Amino acid sequence: MTKPMPLADFTRLPPLLSASIGDGLASALDPVADRAAPTHRFLRYGWFAAALHAYGGAARTLTIAREGAPVLALPIVDTGPASLRIAQVPGCYWPFRSFPVAQDAGAEAFELLLDTLGKHCNALRIGPVYDRDPALEGLRAAAATRGWVALDRFVAESFLLDMAALRAEGTWPRNSTLRKNRFHEKHLAEHGEPDWSFVSGADWTARAFDDLAAVERNSWIADRTDGRDAKFTEDGHGAFWRAAAADPVIAAMLWAAVLRIDGQPMAFSFDLNAGALKYAIANSYDPRVGKHSPGKLLYYRNLVRALDDGMTMVDWGAGDSGYKRVIGADAGPTIRDWLFVRPGLPGLAARLLRGRWRASGNAEPKP
Repeated sequence: MTKPMPLADFTRLPPLLSASIGDGLASALDPVADRAAPTHRFLRYGWFAAALHAYGGAARTLTIAREGAPVLALPIVDTGPASLRIAQVPGCYWPFRSFPVAQDAGAEAFELLLDTLGKHCNALRIGPVYDRDPALEGLRAAAATRGWVALDRFVAESFLLDMAALRAEGTWPRNSTLRKNRFHEKHLAEHGEPDWSFVSGADWTARAFDDLAAVERNSWIADRTDGRDAKFTEDGHGAFWRAAAADPVIAAMLWAAVLRIDGQPMAFSFDLNAGALKYAIANSYDPRVGKHSPGKLLYYRNLVRALDDGMTMVDWGAGDSGYKRVIGADAGPTIRDWLFVRPGLPGLAARLLRGRWRASGNAEPKP
């Protein structure tokens, strides 16, 4: 009879990692997003499908699995001249353009990702994305061990409002602010009957998006720009958000506070709620009631509601730091655009062009 081996003599094999790449958007995107950080769980199949629907492109998805369970899913589309073989992550600019990574993915998954990616393209563009983004940090670490060149260029500063901390200090919202808001609300009512409401989940109907687009068409965006940056109009980004809301999980994260006067939409504040974090994506108002600060009234109501719902932080994104600092926001992570270039001649060229890539971004403010 064979003598049993002592347990101490057994060797535990490392988890088996596998990589696959295929045309289209992989079904693995959703299970990976479900295991991602709460702030990144909107990066689902429906999110990337909406981007392809609105902005075009033919996607492939590179999936990394551990013992058969996907831990990383990278959708890519071709960009730039075909001869350069550059891929980029599709998606929407707001709140950022990244891809889902399970919280326990591990460094080996990113190393295998780059090893596999290098067989199919010369470079990967990811961004705009925040410093300390999980996918970005994993790529940077893997690039260092695999000889890839990482190039970054500055896009903007972000701003964060820690509502929970300010409320704990008893300084937010200030009583003086609430008095001013009541004054403006009183005069706003002179234009008609105000109605303050919220939209989320199954409330995202075509009519709900039409209301937001109507406000934008009457706002400064229509007067001062060509309208392509509008979030909800047909000639803006409306196709993306309507398509994204077809995924009920994403629809439950999308949130809008809306002010109507005599039933007509006059202002909105549009967000994406991700766990305890609220991404403030867009707000606009009709200038006919502009002197009564409808945007300010709306976002204060919106943020107080968010606190009551258990949310603690607001990510205001980039741009127009004035009113964000007034409300109590501080500088957050920097937003950058990244290019990861494989070793060899492409990497050598990337090192030579590093200065040109950085110069093509925005000017980074001095510390």
